[in-house]
Amino acid sequence: MTEVKKLDLTKSGHVRKPEWIRVKAPTSKGYHETRNLMRGLKLNTVCEEAACPNIGECWTKKHTTVMILGDTCTRACRFCNIKTGKGNPVDPDEPAHVAEMVVVTEMKHIVITSVDRDDLEDGGADQFVKVIAAIREASPETTIEILTPDFRNKPGALETVIAAKPDVFNHNLETVPRLYTQIRPGARYFHSLNLLSKVKEIDPEIFTKSGIMVGLGESETEVLQVMDDMRSADIDFMTIGQYLQPTKKHVDIEEFIKPDQFLKFKKRAKSKGFLHVSSSPLTRSSHHASEDFEVLKAARLEQLNKAESKVHEDAPIDIEEMKKHNPNYEF
Repeated sequence: MTEVKKLDLTKSGHVRKPEWIRVKAPTSKGYHETRNLMRGLKLNTVCEEAACPNIGECWTKKHTTVMILGDTCTRACRFCNIKTGKGNPVDPDEPAHVAEMVVVTEMKHIVITSVDRDDLEDGGADQFVKVIAAIREASPETTIEILTPDFRNKPGALETVIAAKPDVFNHNLETVPRLYTQIRPGARYFHSLNLLSKVKEIDPEIFTKSGIMVGLGESETEVLQVMDDMRSADIDFMTIGQYLQPTKKHVDIEEFIKPDQFLKFKKRAKSKGFLHVSSSPLTRSSHHASEDFEVLKAARLEQLNKAESKVHEDAPIDIEEMKKHNPNYEF
């Protein structure tokens, strides 16, 4: 994966995508209904702002990832299509609008993300809490997944969000440590890793999740090391997807990783102990999030049952105690 390969270009100079990563433009009725609903409630989505290739599939099913705290990020990560600059004023009606959207679409599982808000004292933590509370009140059965910024230099922000008890806490590492200064110059790899570890330390019941992009020039060994780092932080769920360059201004694609390599990554990650792994060219953080949450719950239950069985198998037999309760039995 470290070898930089010559990529095919279109006549306009854009990188030509291989067959396995091409998707059709969204045209379905469900897509347009979802789009109109988001517009009506004045909600932003990472699906649109980040130019997600799965938007047609997800919006047809009325699955959206709501992006709170405005449409402008205070960071300038070189892979991301979200505009950067001064953050928008925090909308006090946003939590109610998100909750209304959940009720209208009858969502069973929702993903809430946000732009980075380094300009806010708490990094936007309070708005996450308010959105979670509004959803819980309006639709108690809906499970909630959050995809947060790193809350760097925001003391107490992480703890505030954890206390709101989301069902899944996601924060993406995005890439391997060596590429951070190039890809995520405003972030720190080990800060992000420690953030996820702290979630588990404070509330072990919350599922933790993180993902990376590949095709940026990382090596296979580096990807495997990230897997080990994630497991050291007790992360439950890992996602791996192909980086796609939003515009020519963004960091170049170094390689299109083939589907069989993604399957290989999935097998290696599962062998390291993740409860669930999603690894494919079109995998994104919240793609199939509802289905993945069900898999996570089932995997945890299986893990707990195995642990309980092992406890019973390993329990020492107290012969003297058995004699007291069974005086007529020959031991």
